[in-house]
Amino acid sequence: MLKSPIFIQKSAFIAAVDSFTIQPQHAQFTVENNALVSRINPKDEERLQSFLETHSSYKNLDRSVQLALLCAQDLGVNNTQTAVNIGSSRGATGLWENFYSRFRESGTVPTPTSPLTTLGNISSWVAQDLDLKGMAMSHSITCATASHAIVNGIAWLESEMAQQVIAGGSEAPLTEFTIAQMKALRIYSEAINDEYPCKALDVEKKENSMILGEAAALLLLSKKQENTNIAITGYGTAIEPLTSATSVSDTGTCLQESMKQALGKTPLSDINAVITHAPGTIKGDRAELNAIKKLFGSTTPILCNNKWQVGHSLGASGALSVCMAIEMLEKQCIVSPPYLNNHKINTAQKILVNATGFGGNAVSLLIEKLK
Repeated sequence: MLKSPIFIQKSAFIAAVDSFTIQPQHAQFTVENNALVSRINPKDEERLQSFLETHSSYKNLDRSVQLALLCAQDLGVNNTQTAVNIGSSRGATGLWENFYSRFRESGTVPTPTSPLTTLGNISSWVAQDLDLKGMAMSHSITCATASHAIVNGIAWLESEMAQQVIAGGSEAPLTEFTIAQMKALRIYSEAINDEYPCKALDVEKKENSMILGEAAALLLLSKKQENTNIAITGYGTAIEPLTSATSVSDTGTCLQESMKQALGKTPLSDINAVITHAPGTIKGDRAELNAIKKLFGSTTPILCNNKWQVGHSLGASGALSVCMAIEMLEKQCIVSPPYLNNHKINTAQKILVNATGFGGNAVSLLIEKLK
C-alpha cells in the first residue's frame, strides 16, 4: 500500500470510443493490411488533424508522439514543474518502418531519422509543447509500459522529486510489420464478420481474438487532493520466469503477486471490479482468470475489459484501463462485456486494474473513490 493516496487530478484518453460505460458501444473495427484494426474515433482524428495544422512542426513526428501531444492538451497542466513519464511498447513504429523501407531501397535515410525514431521523443515533445521544466523520460516494458509509468510517477511524487506528474502511454502500432509480428504468434483475430471480433475474457472462445488498436492515455498525478476524490491507493509489481513466447504462466503467477501487493490489507470483498488486461487470446485470458480466481475465490468481483471496444493498444493499454476505472467510479456504473453475462451495477468505490506483458511482468493498481 502507499504511504498516502496519490490523487488523479485529471485523466485523458484518445481511442476508438469516447466512453467505456455506454453499451453496446464497441469499436468500429476496420480491415487494413488484411487484418482487423482499431483506429481512434473520427472526432479525435478530426481534432488531431486540426492540431497538426496549427502546429506544423509536429507533422513529421511519429503518430504515437502526435497522439500523446493531443492527449496532453486535454489535461490542462499549468504547473511548469510537472514531470513527464509517457511510455510506449513499440515507439515510433510508423516512422521507423518508413525510414527502413527507404534504406532498403536506396541505402540512404533522411537526416532526422535517428532523432525522430528515438523512444524518448514522446515525453520530451510533450514537455516541450507544454513548456514544462520537470523531468521527462520515456521507457518501454511491453504491454505493461503505461502502468509502469504510473508506478514511476508515484515514486517521483513520494520521494518529492516532482510536484505533479503526467504519466501514461501512447501507441500507434497499426503497421503492416507490427501486425505481421502478432500474426506470427498466432494470436490475431480473424473474425472479420463477427459482431464482437475481439472476445476478451470469453473463456469459451475457440480461437484467439486479439486486435491491435492505437491510443494514448494520460493521468495527471499529485499528492494534493485539489478538486478530486479519485486516487491510487495501492500498487503492486511482479515478474515470473519465462516459460513461453508470451511469458505468462497458466496460473498467472506474476498477476497473483501484483494483485496481492496492490490490495495490501484491503478486504477482498471491498473490491467492486477488476479491469483485466485480458488481450483476447485463449491462453492470456485464461491465465489472468486463473490468477483472479486463485486470489479472490468465492469473492470474485465483476470482471471488466475494454479491448473488445478499443483493441489492444499495447504500451498504452494499462493507462487506458485506469481511465476506464475513473469513468466507472465517477459515473457509479460498472459494466462487463456484453457477450458475457452483461453484468451492470450502480455502485463503485474500489477497482483493481491489471496489466501484464511479454517478459513475464505484471502491474496492478488499486483505484479508489475516497469518501
